[in-house]
Amino acid sequence: MSVKTLLPANKGMLGSAVSLSTRRAKSWFAGVQMGPPDAILGVTEAFKRDTNPKKINLGVGAYRDDDGKPWVLPSVRKAEERILNKKLDKEYATIIGIPDFYNKAIELALGKDSQRLKEKHNATTQAISGTGALRVGAAFLSKFWEGNREVYVPTPTWGNHTPIFEHSGLTVKKYRYYDSKTCGLDFKGCLEDISKIPENSIVLLHACAHNPTGVDPTKEQWRELSQVIKKKNLYPYFDMAYQGFASGDVDHDAQAIRIFEADGHQYCLSQSFAKNMGLYGERAGVYSVICASKEEADRVISQIKILIRALYSNPPVHGARIVAEILNDKDLHSIWLKDVKCMAERIINVRAQLKQNLIDLGSSRSWDHITNQIGMFCYTGMTADHVARLSKEFSIYLTKDGRISMAGVTSKNVGYLAQAMHEVTK
Repeated sequence: MSVKTLLPANKGMLGSAVSLSTRRAKSWFAGVQMGPPDAILGVTEAFKRDTNPKKINLGVGAYRDDDGKPWVLPSVRKAEERILNKKLDKEYATIIGIPDFYNKAIELALGKDSQRLKEKHNATTQAISGTGALRVGAAFLSKFWEGNREVYVPTPTWGNHTPIFEHSGLTVKKYRYYDSKTCGLDFKGCLEDISKIPENSIVLLHACAHNPTGVDPTKEQWRELSQVIKKKNLYPYFDMAYQGFASGDVDHDAQAIRIFEADGHQYCLSQSFAKNMGLYGERAGVYSVICASKEEADRVISQIKILIRALYSNPPVHGARIVAEILNDKDLHSIWLKDVKCMAERIINVRAQLKQNLIDLGSSRSWDHITNQIGMFCYTGMTADHVARLSKEFSIYLTKDGRISMAGVTSKNVGYLAQAMHEVTK
């Protein structure tokens, strides 16, 4: 075979190699657009860059003590010491987690006298904090919900609710909830919208300490909502991230769920122990479906196991062990109830201080909503322009909607905050 005979073939091979190289050189993800920055992260970054010694960060959704420092609960410290002394292994948990954790968690929510728990109508699983619990619930409903595949959420709602449901293939729609004129609950609008939701739809409800507004229905309003939702044949999905943290009373903060159960609803529930035990990084959560029978609950949990296996196989153990130690031990449980009441009372007290400071400064506005709202967050009613002035002129950082994290307010900075709020709103 001559050299000339080989040349065309070599050229073809070389051309193919060049073509392949060109394809490889092109990025597979050149079309991916830059996503918008996280709103809370942006607030924190701006706060960190600021050199003003009086600066305040009111964006972060995590508890801080009166010195503005993260607080590890004494009950959590004691529980963790006991766990370490047991010298437990680090083996996998089951797919649905640690029974001593999730069984006590659902009991905390529904109460020891819950007939549904006594009859074992609950399909309950450990999850990766409240976000993971919501995601497991969304995945379950996406696959097995036979009704209208729409989830109705309050306006506004926690920023993660919509993407969680949409990523699971469900359509998200809204119902009226917050009244910007009163900085309180638009109960009339809420009832009207819910009464118009198509039957067999899913309705999301914040069990307590509504995020981001801090506006909750009263006990009587919850009873009325329960009746309307039952009449319309809607499926309640409760999100409870603040049990105990809202009022300092774990039973009071669970009243909405217990009212719905007493009225005969079937429902599902996501729980988080990030806020009420300060276990932010431990990711301890629980998801439950309250079914019509034990037999149905057994089938539901079998399918939840299959979903979790494909999502993350099994949950982390350390945080769950801490919660289990606290909820299963009488002495530790008692200490924890004092801890969570301490956190709640600090938030309630600093709300009162902020309101009083604004009154003392002669503000012509009504700030009653500061103390009428509850939980970690307060919708102040301030505009985006007010917020911009707060950050520019006073080094006070919060989200553009005027929401402040009350955990960032202390006895040391509340006077400065009130003065700044008064200056930008008068």
